[in-house]
Amino acid sequence: MDVSMALWATTVGVLVALIAADFFVGGRKPHEVSLREAGTWTAVWIVLALLFCGFLWWHSGATPAGQFLAGYVTEKSLSVDNLFVFVLIMARFSVPAAYQQRVLMVGVLIALVLRAGFVAAGAAIIAGFSWVFFLFGGFLIWTAWKLVKEARAKGVGAGGPPSEFEENRLLKAVGRRFPATDRYHGTALFVREHGRRLMTPMLVVMLAIGSTDVLFAMDSIPAIFGLTQDPYIVLTANAFALMGLRQLYFLIGGLLTRLVHLSYGLSVILGFIGVKLLLHALHEAGAHWAPQIGIPFSLGFIVLVLAVTTVTSLRASRAPERQREEAERQREEAERQREEAERQGEAARGRADGAEGERVGARRGGGGGYGCG
Repeated sequence: MDVSMALWATTVGVLVALIAADFFVGGRKPHEVSLREAGTWTAVWIVLALLFCGFLWWHSGATPAGQFLAGYVTEKSLSVDNLFVFVLIMARFSVPAAYQQRVLMVGVLIALVLRAGFVAAGAAIIAGFSWVFFLFGGFLIWTAWKLVKEARAKGVGAGGPPSEFEENRLLKAVGRRFPATDRYHGTALFVREHGRRLMTPMLVVMLAIGSTDVLFAMDSIPAIFGLTQDPYIVLTANAFALMGLRQLYFLIGGLLTRLVHLSYGLSVILGFIGVKLLLHALHEAGAHWAPQIGIPFSLGFIVLVLAVTTVTSLRASRAPERQREEAERQREEAERQREEAERQGEAARGRADGAEGERVGARRGGGGGYGCG
């Protein structure tokens, strides 16, 4: 795709303007995000991504538009896996609900900047060394195998995150070198206490979100380069996928535990793109017998895998829910029977006490009549 400097500058300017609008309209004032607000903004970001896809179709044709859409869907699905860890980070640092959107916004901005660097580095490496596709392809296949292995180790239906968040080296280094307060001070990143400038937990959790996303970029950047080698499409697909991540967190946060097969679905997608990269690398190396997998097939395959993963996850998650509901129903029934038995016991004791009183009264009455005669 032929991208002029003017188009690059315009695109970056539009993205910055969209991020600014998101901040000033929805994220400037700390507040708890409702499902309605999260759903509205999620729909807005999806529509904007589709409009950009339409612009690419108009500007450069169906192939770049298809590459963007495939890359966007792939990055969006991989970003859902990020949300599992985001939930753990929020719980680990006890982030108040009103401040969570600010944390996510800054964390996503950090991730955008760092991913831009990854994209630039990846494009430069690919341009200079075509054999890097072998490395990318092998890495994605290994990652897919590792996802399946981890999911199976956690057991069937345990496609979620680890039970605890482990701080990475960056956070540990920051914690050692910079003193921090033990409570939040609104959205402030630094405060002064007793003459000392201290870091607040707000800054720590922002660094945790941003640095954790870099680890996910290790998978997602090679994955999207397996769909397109155009840095413009790679960057914009990443940007649109990440910019809606904050609202997606609040929209489907409660549904994450039901996506029990997500790890399996993502492993299939990463494995597929890894094979696609290896075939492309073989073709570039002169093995023209190696088949080339087109974007329409790739997009259809990715969407199909995500659809099957979602359906099977929801069906599988219903079984434990039904078991819990049945156990709750049985517990309530047992409690009702116990209360009924207690009521019957009390009634029986009441009748027995009444009968005993009548017998005592009868004996006293009989004894009095005998004495008078």
